[in-house]
Amino acid sequence: MTNLSKDGAVTSLYTIPLTLNDGTRTDFGRFKGDVVMVVNVASQCGLTPQYAGLETLFEKFRDRGFQILGVPCNQFAGQEPGTDSEIAEFCERNFGVSFPLTAKANVRGKDQHPLYGELTKFKTSVLPGLVKWNFEKFLISRAGEVVARFAPTVEPDSAEVLQAIEQALAELNEPKSPHVIP
Repeated sequence: MTNLSKDGAVTSLYTIPLTLNDGTRTDFGRFKGDVVMVVNVASQCGLTPQYAGLETLFEKFRDRGFQILGVPCNQFAGQEPGTDSEIAEFCERNFGVSFPLTAKANVRGKDQHPLYGELTKFKTSVLPGLVKWNFEKFLISRAGEVVARFAPTVEPDSAEVLQAIEQALAELNEPKSPHVIP
């Protein structure tokens, strides 16, 4: 996804810095070439059981170039109060989560993480720019463009999510035919 920043410079999702749950500093470029689902997560939410569905998706599609990035966030009713290490331990113990998690971050407001600043530019008829609640899902193509956005109540194993992932995985798997002039 290429956008113009406030100063007119071209920005890309891949240049956005990330701090992983274990303190590792990286950037979204670590996912370049993969299809990625970014989900803001919380451990004490009614939707927390979606962690199991997310892990199932990750296991099902990761060999085909699919990644999930969980972004713990405490902005919605204080439902992610733990430290980064407590969150990681909770996710592994209760749901077997093996996909990467970032350090806790804000997904809206004046301290919004830059990744969400870019992601929330993608709007659908039912989902305006702002993230409304925990477990909202953004699907990013191999080319780094947001191609789908799903409401928090849409389960990870729903037909619409599975279809969108399959489509995104298929799109750049096929080699582009060179333009041949007869």
